[in-house]
Amino acid sequence: MRRALYIAALLPLTLVSASGAAQLSLPDGIGLPDVGAPVERVVGALPLADIAALPPAQAARALLNTRLDRLTRLVRSNPQDIEFDDRKYPAVRGMIIATALSDQQMERLRAAGFDAIREEVADLDIRFVGLQTPKGQSLSRSIRQARKIAPGAQIESNPIYFQSGGPMLAGAGAGALGGGGASAGLAIGLIDGGVARHPSLDGRIEQRGFARGAPSPSGHGTAVASLIAGNGSVKGAAPGVPLMVADVYGRDPAGGNAIAIARALGWLAAHQVRIVTISLVGPDNPLLSGAIAAARRKGLIVVAAVGNDGPAAPPAFPASYDGVVAVTGVDGRDRALIEAGRALHLDYAAPGADMVAANINGKAARVRGTSFAAPFVAGRLHQHLQQGNLPAALQALSGEARDLGRKGPDKIYGRGLVCETCRNLP
Repeated sequence: MRRALYIAALLPLTLVSASGAAQLSLPDGIGLPDVGAPVERVVGALPLADIAALPPAQAARALLNTRLDRLTRLVRSNPQDIEFDDRKYPAVRGMIIATALSDQQMERLRAAGFDAIREEVADLDIRFVGLQTPKGQSLSRSIRQARKIAPGAQIESNPIYFQSGGPMLAGAGAGALGGGGASAGLAIGLIDGGVARHPSLDGRIEQRGFARGAPSPSGHGTAVASLIAGNGSVKGAAPGVPLMVADVYGRDPAGGNAIAIARALGWLAAHQVRIVTISLVGPDNPLLSGAIAAARRKGLIVVAAVGNDGPAAPPAFPASYDGVVAVTGVDGRDRALIEAGRALHLDYAAPGADMVAANINGKAARVRGTSFAAPFVAGRLHQHLQQGNLPAALQALSGEARDLGRKGPDKIYGRGLVCETCRNLP
């Protein structure tokens, strides 16, 4: 019944067209889960190629319906680690994040059965309280209760953020790169899964784990890393550039959560990294929002993918935060990916399909998704930044962007296509 209600809510769609790419305009407040989970190669019973052939409204409904199914499977498959929060987002089981909480409110929460622990992201000067929910009480009910006890405080779950590219399995037996001592201030940061050894990744790479079992090699993290720094059969936008990789997933079913990403941002900021790419998407969250803002104040530029839940999906984060460089993907014919999501703003497009990237077996594999567009933009921005300051680098990046769609910046391609010759052909 819940799914039927969601689909019914999507019926009043308004279609518009720009440069042959049909897009969707939906009323605000549809009330669908906003987690930006990756689009799988098979959507329901149809391959993604068949979804692309559907009328835009049907394609949007198929993508959203698939997301609902996927989220339900995720929670049901990991009941000890993950549960839905009050907004129907998958989140770390039994964990609440509270910010702007007074000492008196903290004591009242403890008296109500919440186990409260003060925590911090020291490198970003961020402090928060981690609340363990009362025994036997659901996360959603606990959040509502905590908000009544502590009005005015920011109380949310610890939501999970998802890789915004096709599914790429972790590599059993694939070797993770060890700490290589990447040059502080010169490296590009990557917040994702771990990176495996690959012939094309011959530059210095340092990895640190922010989840159980991390760093652990992953197909997604390896692919994204190769599109930044690849220098061989797979070439990145900044060949050979040092990388600092924060693995926020490891082998933890609840990896990729807001606390892990915030701590990863702190680690990168402490090492004077100037650019970080995040091909992860999920909901707005006060801790993540504060971490992004604090990292930016310390000079870190965040490049983020808009996700793969289709143009009807609610805006994804962190791409939607102010000051974040939001990136979408295009195919080999420069058409916006049918599954490309949306953010509250859009800056650039880059190749995101009809290409290959490094895989965990030391070879190359086809990839598709906005995950694989963001690293191209991060690499090009890094190259421009070597020649001057940030305003000049951003101006140079916009100068190389080729306008697509309607003239000037638009909601489908942003300021245009960056790194169009970077695509590694199959």
